[in-house]
Amino acid sequence: MIEGVVQLHPLPAETRPLPGLYLSHNLRQHRRETFVYTNFVASLDGRIAIPDPAAPGEMMVPPPVANPRDWRLFQELGAQADIIITSGRYLRDYADGRAQEILELYDKPEFADLARWRQAQGLPPQPDLAVISGSLNFPVPAPLAANGRNVLIFTTAQADRQRIRTLEAQAGRVIIAGEKSVDGRILVQQMAQMGYRAIYSVTGPKVLHLLLAAGVLDRLYLTLAHRILGGRPFASIVEGALLQPPVDLTLHTLYYDAAGLDGAGQLFAAYNVV
Repeated sequence: MIEGVVQLHPLPAETRPLPGLYLSHNLRQHRRETFVYTNFVASLDGRIAIPDPAAPGEMMVPPPVANPRDWRLFQELGAQADIIITSGRYLRDYADGRAQEILELYDKPEFADLARWRQAQGLPPQPDLAVISGSLNFPVPAPLAANGRNVLIFTTAQADRQRIRTLEAQAGRVIIAGEKSVDGRILVQQMAQMGYRAIYSVTGPKVLHLLLAAGVLDRLYLTLAHRILGGRPFASIVEGALLQPPVDLTLHTLYYDAAGLDGAGQLFAAYNVV
């Protein structure tokens, strides 16, 4: 039996089961036209990614902080999404056989309840995919666009026209969302016009900066693993120019997971953008 977590905020403190913890946040029930949210797991010294030894020049989630309890909550957040923002690297890795579906709702029996939940909500088996890219240096693997699933590619007005035609021939829809760089406000406005409400970003710190700078992020989910890693280079949750003014957030929920990371523990925090 999976041990529970302690809810520290809002009070009163109480023990709650891990399965269903983030599903209970009811992200699809917000009355806003769109609800944009993201999720990271970080060490105590702020590392969300370290060099990937199998792919020179690429970064990966640090194995010492990746853990099945956090992964369960990642899946719960994804299960509620209409569309998931991902990266060109994910599509490249999928095409090369180094990546699988972002959501493992149909691959792992421990997530079967989330597959049933989506079905009960009248949602398609998997959320659609959105890729933010200037280079367009990736294919659209056929399985990712199967069964009526949409793959939307948001790029700039300066993108290579031949690459656009190639991707559109592979079942991707290419959308211009900025001149020299993708504009987060245009990105979300276009998604809203296409009927997407729950938008889940699972990509990296540069996209988080894009969303914050545009003022379109609604909630940040952050797992804080009780481990210090050190090492260089590394990525933190946001990378880009100084945010002026800084982005303020208020604590929405906070849970303490004493059983996580072999007893070292971790905090599951959720923040609303002011």
